[in-house]
Amino acid sequence: MITVGVEEEYLLLDPDSGLPMPLAEEVRGCSGLEPVVDRREVQAELLQAQVEVATPVCTDLEEVGGHLLRLRHAVGAAAEEFGCRLAACATAPFREVAPVPVTRSPRYLAIQTQAPQLVAEQLVNGMHVHAAVPDPAMGVAVLNRIRVWLPVLVAMSANSPVWDGHDTGFSSWRTVIFGRWPVSGPPPHFDGLADHEQRVRGLLTSGIITDPGQIYWQARLSDKYPTIEVRCMDVQLKADEAVMFAGIVRALVATAISDEKAGVPLTACAPELLHGANWYAARDGISGSLVAPDGRLRSAGDVIAQLMDHIAPALEESGDAREVGSLVHRLLQQGTSADLQRRTLAEGGIRALTDLVTMQGAPQ
Repeated sequence: MITVGVEEEYLLLDPDSGLPMPLAEEVRGCSGLEPVVDRREVQAELLQAQVEVATPVCTDLEEVGGHLLRLRHAVGAAAEEFGCRLAACATAPFREVAPVPVTRSPRYLAIQTQAPQLVAEQLVNGMHVHAAVPDPAMGVAVLNRIRVWLPVLVAMSANSPVWDGHDTGFSSWRTVIFGRWPVSGPPPHFDGLADHEQRVRGLLTSGIITDPGQIYWQARLSDKYPTIEVRCMDVQLKADEAVMFAGIVRALVATAISDEKAGVPLTACAPELLHGANWYAARDGISGSLVAPDGRLRSAGDVIAQLMDHIAPALEESGDAREVGSLVHRLLQQGTSADLQRRTLAEGGIRALTDLVTMQGAPQ
């Protein structure tokens, strides 16, 4: 069984104005977190209005869901002690004119020096799924095989349509913001592990990036764990939605490993086509069409069905087929969290949207 772990990033928002509040250190240091939460499970992020949580290594989706609920509830309660709310939205719906302060670490301060405007606008939150791989060489092979499916995950996970109080016209504005960094978007195809290592070294020696953590590809080999880290998804409003993506990513990785061992031919996809598919997915979510891995424009429902067919054997083997299938069906029926944010903003305004994206408005 492939083990998984999930990281989620959240915002700290003022409950009345919906504006980000730079209280991450206070929330992370809250005495009320223990003994429910190990302090290593709640980490600092780039900006002081953000916190990140990380589950332990999990063997099944029930564990993933349990840990996410535990972390969301504990950190949410800690946030309320300091007069703010934990928000599971992938962009800050509203911003002050003055930027949110950067977390005072040498690495984050250096990034701010390199790209101050990008850092000021990095009020974005994702979810990252780590799935174990047997070795780095297989990890690179997995990257090559799952990259064509990343735009579909972007579309399905869209939860960031609002920026500066208005609808951006994109379902995942976070994807657009993150795409402005020099090493971002869908990963390239690699000619094996040696090619991957050489290209990463080239990025470092050129000075384009200063550490491997600045490789912001939507899927990458983790530099800390023996995993593939899929990081293209927006953070989700509900914990069970995050569980769904953990199951899908694990099944994608399992399928890729099986196909690589069996010598199944790769689905070829030119980098410009994959980049365009990713942009298209970020704009429309699942409300219209998606570019399928074969490069053809099809209805979102058909492409998602194609994804589910692709990973069906792996879902059955892991015992996740019923749970993941049910959650995907709900997504297709109800739409993405971006769709819900848009409706809420149009019908209820700022306060209703703030309630929605915090623990007050979306049952977890």
